[in-house]
Amino acid sequence: MTEDITTISAGQLDAVERTLSMTEHDDAMTAVATLSQVYDTSVADVWDACTSADRLPRWFLPVSGDLELGGHYQLEGNAGGTVEACDPPSSFRISWEFGGNVSWVTVRVDPAGKDAARLTLEHTAPAALPNDFWQTYGPGATGVGWDLALLGLALHLATGADKPAEGSGWEQSEEARAFIAGSSRRWADASVAAGTPEEQARAAERNTTAFYTGQPTE
Repeated sequence: MTEDITTISAGQLDAVERTLSMTEHDDAMTAVATLSQVYDTSVADVWDACTSADRLPRWFLPVSGDLELGGHYQLEGNAGGTVEACDPPSSFRISWEFGGNVSWVTVRVDPAGKDAARLTLEHTAPAALPNDFWQTYGPGATGVGWDLALLGLALHLATGADKPAEGSGWEQSEEARAFIAGSSRRWADASVAAGTPEEQARAAERNTTAFYTGQPTE
């Protein structure tokens, strides 16, 4: 399996489109981080992988609860929330409640030509930005986590892998550290494009990379 992860991770960073948008309302900023990727499989397959309690642990995290409109879900050791909208097999929206904070995740699955589907994930975090956490880590704090999740999904859809990339041993490799650093750099690029000063974005990049790799900040 390590060879499969290494092969897929080598092209995964360039396979994902990332954007960050910032809007202001009532003196508060809302950050929307968006990731989008095309997979060589059907809309139905991507939708099932993202919504099935049996398949989610194979590439993301074990999930419990009621996975239908109005139901409450809980990801093992991570966020929980409510299924606020669901239009199978096209889109769903969930609240994302973690660490005392509430944000929202919207997932859309669209046809992308013959035998291909595009997954688009938007993570919307309304908050009084900039705050200390945002100043320290920027969008990479959650963005790198979503990049790792989409890597797991790419591996699962392409090879039928039954466990996430993280937890397979790959996460201890030099390839994993390079992947995390590359993801963090791309989220800093997106932050600069959204108007963040370059120096601030690069400092957040270094902090995020150090956090995910367990390495000291350079």
